[in-house]
Amino acid sequence: MKFNRKASAQWKGSGKEGKGTLNTQSGVLENTQYSFHTRFEDGDKGTNPEELIGAAHAGCFTMQLSFLLGEEGFTPTSLNTDAKVSFEDGAVNKITLDVKGDVPGIDEEQFGKIANKAKEVCPISKLLNTEIELQLSLNA
Repeated sequence: MKFNRKASAQWKGSGKEGKGTLNTQSGVLENTQYSFHTRFEDGDKGTNPEELIGAAHAGCFTMQLSFLLGEEGFTPTSLNTDAKVSFEDGAVNKITLDVKGDVPGIDEEQFGKIANKAKEVCPISKLLNTEIELQLSLNA
């Protein structure tokens, strides 16, 4: 399978005082605001690159985990992944994926093995040059 996806950013003004907007091909982000304040100060309403990376990574990993569970004969009732993107000294230095799964018939060891494989083969995990930590919780 081969495809391309598009997104764009527009920025007006200086790095600290300026503001920008983000748009995606799908239209999910349409003139979505971002700024120094939304990135570094949790200020105005808007998004930031680290939050978007977290959402992309959580979404990609969770879908990958679902596919891999299916290959092993398991159908998850639910999978929920929170991504915590840690930024320090000008770099994203770690992403923690906190995964909660409700998967009938699986034990914690199998779930962990499959989740670790998902972390390794997830396309967004492969893209990122940072430490990726998994925290797993399985509903029995």
